[in-house]
Amino acid sequence: MNLSNRWSAAWQSLNVASPSGLIFQDLVQAYTQPERAYHSLVHVLDCLEQLDWGRTIAERAIEVELGLWFHDVVYDTHAADNEARSAAWAKTALQNSGVAPEVTARVAELILATRHQAAATGRDSSLIADIDLSILGRDPSEFDRYEANIRREYQWVSEAAYRAARARILVSFLRRDSVFQTLAFQTRYEAQARANLDRSIRKLSGDQ
Repeated sequence: MNLSNRWSAAWQSLNVASPSGLIFQDLVQAYTQPERAYHSLVHVLDCLEQLDWGRTIAERAIEVELGLWFHDVVYDTHAADNEARSAAWAKTALQNSGVAPEVTARVAELILATRHQAAATGRDSSLIADIDLSILGRDPSEFDRYEANIRREYQWVSEAAYRAARARILVSFLRRDSVFQTLAFQTRYEAQARANLDRSIRKLSGDQ
């Protein structure tokens, strides 16, 4: 997938003039910062491929796509407001490019859905949340690479503190009635996600 072409096609689908090339350049620069072991352009590409697979679920697929482009554009492991700052970045970019206010607002809300703090409201919010979490349901080797890359992004955290915090996050997903919110992602990824989460939690807790 050519990301530049994909980016341009997304904007063309909104029937607005092509945005400044600086937006894409800034986006690429943000996602290619050396400290990003997982939250990189590779993650964006993977999310777009997941969207292509589940596109028929979406009400407004192009807005979900733009949400995916921007959802991790701000990623600071020392901060707790990355999604809010990413949403603000997206709002500025879309507003400056002449995107309708209601579209801009919906894209920003989709980005906030990737905080995964509560069940999403709406089909597109559920879809973008499931896409972002789909890595949890991949085959064990891919999941383990993901976990290792997340640890690299938090290398400044002590081992004991990281294990405790990471286990809490993974347990919160495992305790849900379903990790995923859409039937398609539940069918495709739920069982493997639960197996991966359980195994990783036990590992973090020193049980294996």
